[in-house]
Amino acid sequence: MDSDALFDLHPTSDSWHRRRRVGFDVETTSRFPAEARIVSAALVTCDPEDAASPRVREWLVDPGVEIPEETVEIHGITTDYVREHGQEASEAVAELLAALTREFISGAAVVVMNAPYDLAVLRAEAERFGLEFPLPKPVIDPLVIDKQVDRYRRGKRRLNDLCGVHGVQLAEAHSAAPDALAAVQVADCQAEKYPELQMPAQQLHDLQVVWKADQAEDFQSYLRRQGKTEAVIDGSWPL
Repeated sequence: MDSDALFDLHPTSDSWHRRRRVGFDVETTSRFPAEARIVSAALVTCDPEDAASPRVREWLVDPGVEIPEETVEIHGITTDYVREHGQEASEAVAELLAALTREFISGAAVVVMNAPYDLAVLRAEAERFGLEFPLPKPVIDPLVIDKQVDRYRRGKRRLNDLCGVHGVQLAEAHSAAPDALAAVQVADCQAEKYPELQMPAQQLHDLQVVWKADQAEDFQSYLRRQGKTEAVIDGSWPL
């Protein structure tokens, strides 16, 4: 790790990873957030004060549209299955938003791998059904953190890749609940490996906003040096 990677931060005793964390993940119909519809979602709560932790809340959702075969191949959820077993989309999205809003209001660290995708999908669903979308804070994003603390590591940085780096077992990749739990476990491992990350969740959230913007600027500069002179990389985070 570069000496300046974490801005010479010092660990605090009131670290987010020793408090309530909630993993959030969605599986959808598309890789494009504006058009993606949720077919499954999960919130997985990890709380050191809860003997039954982790607690899993899951939604199987009928999006009301056909689920493309290319996404079925990723998560295994078919149109026929959600039509028979899934919850109506507006109802499921309302429940998910209510649960997530409560977590944000409580100050729990909501852990989301590649947060701009999942949160943008949920925001689009909220707008689709005329529902209020909460202020997404505090969010912990293992992807942004990984790029900050281990920026020169070769290879991909998908969730299963980060699980391999940190020795986290991922039971079923591209299933909402296992992915949400694994994201929390990876984030916890990052905090233990890099004590500078040990701080209140709100503070780490604000730092990730800066880190993501810097990462996007660096990648954009790289692409332009490679001849892609009009490349533009969005550095907004978590949305």
